[in-house]
Amino acid sequence: MGSQVVQTLRQGVWASLTGGWYHDPEQNKFNNSCHLYLWMFLLMLPLSLHLALPPTTTTLSIYCTSVTVFFIVIKMVNYRLHLMFDQGDIVAQNSVPDISKGVDKKSNASDSCLPSLSIELEMPNLSPQVTNNSSSGIDVNSHTEENDPPELKVDADGFLQIPSVYMRCTQSGRTHARGLSIDSGRDAVLISHRAKDKLGTMTSSKSDLEAKEGQIPNESNFVEFVSLLESINSTRFGGGNEAEKENEERNGEIAQPKMKIQPTFTEGLNISHTQEEDSLDESSETSTQEKPSRKLYYKLKVFPGKWVNILYDRLTLMALLDRNKDKTENMVAVFLAFLVAFLGFVLLNEGCFKDIWVFQFCLVIASCQYSLLKSVQPDAASPTHVSFLEKHSRKFHIVMFNRMKNADTKRFTYCFPVTFLLGLFPQINTFVIYFLEQIDMHFFGGTAATGLPSAVYCIVRSLIALSLLYGFCLGALKEPWDEQHIPALFSGFCALLVVLSYHLSRQSSDPSVLFSLIKSKLMPSLGQGEEDEEEIPAASTDPLPEKLRVSVKEILLSDLVVCILASVLTFAITASTVFLSLRPFVSIVLYALAATVGFVTHYLIPQLRKHHPWLWISHPVLKSKEYSQFEPREDAHLMWFERLYVGLLTFEKYIVYPAIVLSALTNDGFALSHRKKLGIHCDVLLMTVAGMKLLRASFCNPSYQFLTLIFTIIFFEFDCSSASETFLLNFFLMSIVFNKLWDLLHKLHFILVYIAPWQIAWGSAFHAFAQPFAVPHILTIYSAMLLLQTFITTLFYTPLSPFLGSAIFITSYPRPVKFWERNYNTKRIDNSNSRLVSQVDKETGCDDNNLNSIFYEYLTRSLQHSLCGDLMLGRWGNYCAGDCFILASDYLNALVHLIEVGNGLVTFQLRGLEFRGTYCQQREVEAITEGVEEDDSCCCCEPGHLPHVLSCNAAFNLRWLAWEVTTTKYLLEGYSISENNAATMLQVYDLRKLLITYYLKSIIYYLVINPKLQIWVKDQSIQEALQPYTKWHHIEKDPAVFSMKIDEDYVHCLQGVTRASYCNVYLEWIQYCANKLEEPVDSDEDSPLVTLCFALSVLGRRILNSMCTSFLYGFNTLFKGDFRIAAKDEWVFADVDLLQTVVAPAVRMSLKLHQDHFTSLEETEEPAVLYEAISNYRTSLVICHESDPAWRRAVLSSRDTLLTLRHMVDEGADEYKIIMLYKRHLSFKVIKINKECVRGLWAGQQQELIFLRNRNPERGSIQNSKQALRNMINSSCDQPLGYPMFVSPLTTSYMGTHKQIRDIWGGPLSLESIRTWLLSRWVRKDNLTSCNSGMNMEDVDCTGSSLSQNHNSATSQSLSLYHGRPRSSQSRHHGGQNTLHASVQFVVLKPVRKVTYLLKYFFYSIAHREYRSRSVQPQGQRPPVTSRSGPILDSQHGSGTGGPGLVQRLSKSQLSFNTSSIASVFSQVPRLSTTGPLASATGQHRSSQVSSSSSTLSLLFGKRSFSSGLVISGLSAAEGGNTSDTQSSSSVNIVLGPSCRSSRATQVR
Repeated sequence: MGSQVVQTLRQGVWASLTGGWYHDPEQNKFNNSCHLYLWMFLLMLPLSLHLALPPTTTTLSIYCTSVTVFFIVIKMVNYRLHLMFDQGDIVAQNSVPDISKGVDKKSNASDSCLPSLSIELEMPNLSPQVTNNSSSGIDVNSHTEENDPPELKVDADGFLQIPSVYMRCTQSGRTHARGLSIDSGRDAVLISHRAKDKLGTMTSSKSDLEAKEGQIPNESNFVEFVSLLESINSTRFGGGNEAEKENEERNGEIAQPKMKIQPTFTEGLNISHTQEEDSLDESSETSTQEKPSRKLYYKLKVFPGKWVNILYDRLTLMALLDRNKDKTENMVAVFLAFLVAFLGFVLLNEGCFKDIWVFQFCLVIASCQYSLLKSVQPDAASPTHVSFLEKHSRKFHIVMFNRMKNADTKRFTYCFPVTFLLGLFPQINTFVIYFLEQIDMHFFGGTAATGLPSAVYCIVRSLIALSLLYGFCLGALKEPWDEQHIPALFSGFCALLVVLSYHLSRQSSDPSVLFSLIKSKLMPSLGQGEEDEEEIPAASTDPLPEKLRVSVKEILLSDLVVCILASVLTFAITASTVFLSLRPFVSIVLYALAATVGFVTHYLIPQLRKHHPWLWISHPVLKSKEYSQFEPREDAHLMWFERLYVGLLTFEKYIVYPAIVLSALTNDGFALSHRKKLGIHCDVLLMTVAGMKLLRASFCNPSYQFLTLIFTIIFFEFDCSSASETFLLNFFLMSIVFNKLWDLLHKLHFILVYIAPWQIAWGSAFHAFAQPFAVPHILTIYSAMLLLQTFITTLFYTPLSPFLGSAIFITSYPRPVKFWERNYNTKRIDNSNSRLVSQVDKETGCDDNNLNSIFYEYLTRSLQHSLCGDLMLGRWGNYCAGDCFILASDYLNALVHLIEVGNGLVTFQLRGLEFRGTYCQQREVEAITEGVEEDDSCCCCEPGHLPHVLSCNAAFNLRWLAWEVTTTKYLLEGYSISENNAATMLQVYDLRKLLITYYLKSIIYYLVINPKLQIWVKDQSIQEALQPYTKWHHIEKDPAVFSMKIDEDYVHCLQGVTRASYCNVYLEWIQYCANKLEEPVDSDEDSPLVTLCFALSVLGRRILNSMCTSFLYGFNTLFKGDFRIAAKDEWVFADVDLLQTVVAPAVRMSLKLHQDHFTSLEETEEPAVLYEAISNYRTSLVICHESDPAWRRAVLSSRDTLLTLRHMVDEGADEYKIIMLYKRHLSFKVIKINKECVRGLWAGQQQELIFLRNRNPERGSIQNSKQALRNMINSSCDQPLGYPMFVSPLTTSYMGTHKQIRDIWGGPLSLESIRTWLLSRWVRKDNLTSCNSGMNMEDVDCTGSSLSQNHNSATSQSLSLYHGRPRSSQSRHHGGQNTLHASVQFVVLKPVRKVTYLLKYFFYSIAHREYRSRSVQPQGQRPPVTSRSGPILDSQHGSGTGGPGLVQRLSKSQLSFNTSSIASVFSQVPRLSTTGPLASATGQHRSSQVSSSSSTLSLLFGKRSFSSGLVISGLSAAEGGNTSDTQSSSSVNIVLGPSCRSSRATQVR
């Protein structure tokens, strides 16, 4: 602990103050001396020049020139040295001690460490020159390249004799083995047997070793990695006999080493740097015993033919100076050093600093310049352990502050060492993202940025829109205008403002999807070329990118239509002078309407839907349908209050607030056209910016707009009316202030909850000292400082983090809404991205977290589909950008971070936590899931509580939490996991025997159904190889494979398996499968098919037991596709498809059949049942190993059922689990967390683990804290800070992908949808007109034709089979009965008598009224024939009306009732006199009377009731009622569709 504190103070605190300089005892004296002199030079040069010379331009030029030349020289030398390490030659300079004994003793280990070592006899680059080991590592003697090396000899034993000139004796008397290399950049070492007894010194400090984190060895840096390994190993395992070393130094005798020459080595001496990690791990112990030399001899060419010896390595050079990768970075570093020197010395010359502050400022300049040479790694503001941008950050901030004209701001540079120590200034890219994002959000109404390109894109598009609007507004306000006439240019400005604001609010801040869509449409050939280069198969492509492009395309097409309509409507409203002529009444009405709608939409409804409304009520008032269901099986039901919420939100978003902004724009524009307050340009700019910001904010998320509006009116009308400007400007300023007030409220709530004395957490020994600071009344100074920090962090949107998890809060550096600098996301390990050796020898990605991460990936896809729609339905409560939610279920616990909230889109990131979390995580999960409804306590007693109300203690405790349950039952599509222990199911011999039986039967099934069966049966090479299996006396006697305990076809007397025993068990199954084929295949006992099946059964059992130490291990090996073929079974290589398409799926199918045996018992013994089960599983079930890429594709493609076998190795436990996945609707609790709590805890973890280097896995900052969910939040950090199981990429969810939202909105509005809608309506109207034009009603089925052409109809075709022939108009007018050319018989049951009589009474009264109304029509007028679509007739409803089985459908044809059905309706109508004018019109008006009666009845009874009435009435007439009117031509045609919901059309003539 003490050494860690000292290291933190030295490498962290002191290095941050000095800019990177500190004394590192682990480095050599040369490096430490160079660091000290460099820092002193940079500090004393400006101080001495300022004190010694006058403040003139000459002095400034001298200083700037000196610094520039100094940096150019250092950067050039550093760059040349690194270039030498990359491209130069590595030469062994000295001889090697006697290593023959070591080589003989460690030959096997050397082979594993240097697998591609080869020796070349000619070594032209070896130099016999002996040099001294200087501390600088550079030999200044020059050499020519033409030096010939001494001749190498080979002794009688075949060993290479190295002359003594190659040996070097150091100052300490120790001998070193030097590497020999001819190839470019590749190194080799000769091993000394005594190197294992020597203690080596590390070539670099710990911080520099951390700098190699994440780098991959390659040709240029392999030497450094070898030196790094040997340094670590020599430190860990080093140490030797000092007496032996002293004897070696006294003797000073060097034996000639011998190396064994292998005759096949001809390529020169080299080490292959592409070895597997396993080889490096296995040879780590060997490297510690056989340590190569750390110093290598490099040739640095100075002049042609001249070179200098460099005895240095890359790690030591990087410990001395930071590496700049290219020339551009070097030039930027030199320019920044010059800029800091110039601006800093200008301030000194101006006299801004006096006395001791001159030294302080020179210290700031030196620290900034020194960080360009050797930066602080890691810095307090570093997001990672090694940040290459951090060394430029200090110069950036220094230059930015020095260019400010304010002297007080310039003097703020005094505090730069302290501010850099505390990490208050972020690195460059973080600062740019943060700065641009804040400007876009607060001034232009934009959304959060997802990265640096996104931030630049957002600010650029906002500026383009602003410049376009500025021109229109400037032209409209140049000249004054009266109330009765608004300029068309101003109306155009308003229309354009609404259109651009709406379109920008609908676009994501990430332009990658939009650019991808444009690229695919405008440049398809380029996109196709890239796809061809990648050569990705269609089955493995991810459907998400295409889905996102389709969503963006729908948005663009919808915006095209909506923007046109909105611009026309806005132009018309603003040009109508309604806002000027009716002011201020219009404004007052709009303000009241916005306040009322906002209160109901964003406060009342969300509170009533919460789990504990107002933290007093014990259950939600507005409950969803799924609230009382134990396990919902359908999608969430759309409730009435959700429809109300969407309607109010739409009304508020698209009508109320645009009207308020347009009214304010009109009034302010009218006032500014007559009187300019701040000048025409400034007024126009402010009005344009305010209008665009308010409109975009209202379109994106109006959750808190009503509070801002109310506060604006109250504050500027009553509190500070003197400070009031125009309403638009007041609203704009108050929206910014109110946003900061919300952040302040969240920070204060987080602080008070976190430091509450009765629930404060004690996690470490440091907390015993820090927690007393939680009592604010004891230390008033700390309370004042904390309050000041809270205000400052609120102003600059920076996190306020608890120091080491204690009650002491410190300010962190500003961060964007996204928070994390890098786009970290989890990459799942499977067979597609892992080495083949790891797939064969090890379990690929056998870690549970890696295997279970697929469930969180699928959860991310489900959220991408439904999150935006659910947020708009209010299922997550109120939300805004930056909010954090936790989804908690039985085993899935994920943190969802909302980053961008737009109009119809949401960008989020999901962070999945471990399934089996730590003890602290489980305690916090219990705090989330436990209910407080049963708590009856109040203070110290338990008096109980009122019904449906929480107790006093429960309500009190809920108010002191940084989180709140917003939704209890949130349904999301996911997978439920069931697992069974394979050992209990397969270790018993009887169950294992059953598995083998299913295994062999599955082999037969997959062989028979394979399309290549005929080829395999007729293949001569296969038949020749299978000749032994054709003999009936052939016996397979391998005792390690076949056993009576597990093989049904085992013959005990023969001690093996024969063809006869095999046919006795499996011939029936073979013949049954063969009979299912369309092409007949010979399947008798002597057929080639049986031979092939027998051979594959032997092969399958042999590979199952070929390399297994246990049955489960062998079966798991086969399950993942690893086949170890014996020599006897090499015939299978004639076609590898026999393994891939027959044996491999048979192994997996047998596992499923074995599981089904426990549920279906003996049913699978029947061949038909077994065949059908296997056939169904082939199509409906996915069975594969989890490391197979097909597993991930199946999960992401939402397959219903999946099965796999998992090998779990955890804490010494070696288990095999059978995992079954079922797709269903998972129920989650949605918990909303205080976003400032999340940001503060994340920032605290980043500072503690990176800057303070706290590696304690049980540190106090990750202990459980139920009031803040500290462990769950900290464990969700990016790795290596946290340990999330899965971190998704930034994913955008669109409103259009939500099914229920599409049902409410009707889908995206586009030109194609409008054309389709108009076309369908026009065709329907044309069909209705043609039916009414006097054609025969029986010739044309109007309803059927219209339904068949209407794309939105429930049925796609007419099922009517009856078409009557044309009849004369005379027969139609006189109502004569014609012969029907087609009829459909129907069977009816006895109707209910009482319902019939009731319907007859209603029909009688209605017919009498229609008869009287029609009597006044002229005789010659023909009544119109009415044709209307009938109601949807449900078969179940119809049967329930007239008893069960009211109408039995005999076919799909149209049911046609005879004319007696309708005639019976009027059987009770009394006979009317035929005299007078009524008699002449009776025949003509008959159809119109019935038609009118039908319309009236449909209004009285409804469509469904009226249809049932007609049917019942017709049935009563068919039973033998009054049939006096059965000769009429009236008929009822009921058209039944193909589904249970049939469309019925009633035609009455």
